[in-house]
Amino acid sequence: MELDFNSKFEEYSNYEDVYLSLMEVTMKKLGIKCDPIVSVSLVDNRYIHRINKKYRHIDRPTDVISFAFLDDGHEYDKILFQEGVVALGDIYISIEKAIEQAKEYGHSLNRELSFLFVHGLLHLLGYDHMNEKDEKVMFSLQEEILKEKGV
Repeated sequence: MELDFNSKFEEYSNYEDVYLSLMEVTMKKLGIKCDPIVSVSLVDNRYIHRINKKYRHIDRPTDVISFAFLDDGHEYDKILFQEGVVALGDIYISIEKAIEQAKEYGHSLNRELSFLFVHGLLHLLGYDHMNEKDEKVMFSLQEEILKEKGV
C-alpha cells in the first residue's frame, strides 16, 4: 500500500499518517486484496477551483475531487480483489473548504479532513452517490470506516 502525500500546508503534514491508516481500514473493510497506490494533495480553494472548472466545468471551488484511474470499463472485481499493484488515482482536498465545512457542520477539522479523504478514496474504488440507493451505501460505508478509526 502506497500513499503519495502532497500538501501546500506544512501544518497538515501529519495527515499523511492519518490518511494511510484510513486507507488501510478501508481496504480491509472492503476485502480488497490488491496493493493500492493513491495520491492525495491538500490544496487551497484557488487550486481546486481551477481543477473543478477545467475537468468538471463547475466554476467554483469544491471540497474534494477524485480522479480514478479505473473507470466503468474496468472489471473492478478482477482488479481490486486479486494480488498485484494497482494505481487507483488522485484525490485533491481543499483545506479552506474543509475548515469552512467543519465549522458549518459543527465538528472537528480532523473529522472533516478524514471524511473528505475516505469519500475521495471510495470514489477511486468505484463508489458513487448519483442516486439515492448508491448514496446510502457510500455514505454508510464512510461512517463505518470513520467510526472504526474513532473519528
